[in-house]
Amino acid sequence: MLDDLPDIKVSVSEFVDLLNETYEFAFPSIVISGELANLRVSKNRWVYFDLKDETASVKFFGTIQHLPGPLENGMLLNVRGTPHMHELYGFSVNVQLIVPAGEGSIRRAAELLTAKLQAEGLFDDSRKRPLPYPPRRIGLITSVQSAAYADFIKIVAARWGGLRIDLVDVQVQGEPAPAQIVAAIERFNTTADPPEILVLIRGGGSADDLAAWSTEQVTRAIAASRVPTLVAIGHEVDISLAELAADSRASTPSNAAELMTPDKRVVLETLAAAAEEMYDAVQDRIYDQRTANSQNIDALHRTVVNLLHGHMDRLAKSRQLLEVLSPNAALRRGYAIVRDAKGVAIGKEVSGVATLPSVGDIVHIELLRSLLEAQVLEVHEKQVQQSSVYETQANTSKRITT
Repeated sequence: MLDDLPDIKVSVSEFVDLLNETYEFAFPSIVISGELANLRVSKNRWVYFDLKDETASVKFFGTIQHLPGPLENGMLLNVRGTPHMHELYGFSVNVQLIVPAGEGSIRRAAELLTAKLQAEGLFDDSRKRPLPYPPRRIGLITSVQSAAYADFIKIVAARWGGLRIDLVDVQVQGEPAPAQIVAAIERFNTTADPPEILVLIRGGGSADDLAAWSTEQVTRAIAASRVPTLVAIGHEVDISLAELAADSRASTPSNAAELMTPDKRVVLETLAAAAEEMYDAVQDRIYDQRTANSQNIDALHRTVVNLLHGHMDRLAKSRQLLEVLSPNAALRRGYAIVRDAKGVAIGKEVSGVATLPSVGDIVHIELLRSLLEAQVLEVHEKQVQQSSVYETQANTSKRITT
């Protein structure tokens, strides 16, 4: 009876193949929204779950790499996938992407992921690195079409001109955003000449708009970056996981520009004040040194004068002593100096023996203003008595016959 019907007759396998071809043609990719139920992970590799609403339920199949982070039953999800009929297990949707939907589910997914990553230490302060200040070169990851990019560039140029900015243009929200942000981070980290800082910015938005910045792949990429990171997701009370994992965070893109660069006007004013202070300090030092030099010169002058006076006093005393000991002094007192023909003073000891003239010797007698020549007629030995030098000299002089 069935052979008489006009229907197409196929085998079970052919029917499954035909149905899958129809699915691929009619629904190459479809996004299904629903409440998560019956979530199960098998062998830490395969993921099975259902999406349901008030009247229906659909089975889904994927791998653990498709999970955006920890999930729990009851969350609202947007799942992109392709319908597929399995030969043995029946109909399901093969998962391509899972995104939490709705502020409550997004917040809960973020809470679960936060707890997981926090337990791994990705948000610990001990991991935070200081940012170079000011940097000479930064890597900027953002959308060039955003107001956040325009504000950031404007403020950096006004505060600290000349800073080199290498830009990677990415989508900052929506389904492609996480993969593009991760690729940009990896690009800067693998270049032969990486920047000093990675800056990731976007403006404010709803929880759905900012969901990419709390995904596990973006958070891990920021935490794993070899280049220090600064993340600024603006105008939201809640802090994204990307900000928690970054080395530093800013409240807005404009605030990121302010934190990263000094204000050149303030710097110039500070330098001018420092230069003036330094000039005053140098002038004070010069004045103090001049005063010290003047005092040192005065002290040195007094020392030299005192030394000179001392030497002059000693010289005067030496001169007086020389004057007293000078033969001329004796001559002025009326004494005479008698020398033999060789000019040796008579009576002077030579090798311990006093020189004495002989009878008939010619002697020379030096007076104060005259020189006399005489002949010795007699030589008598003098009897030494306890008398003064003056008396001895007088007696000796009297025995000389001219």
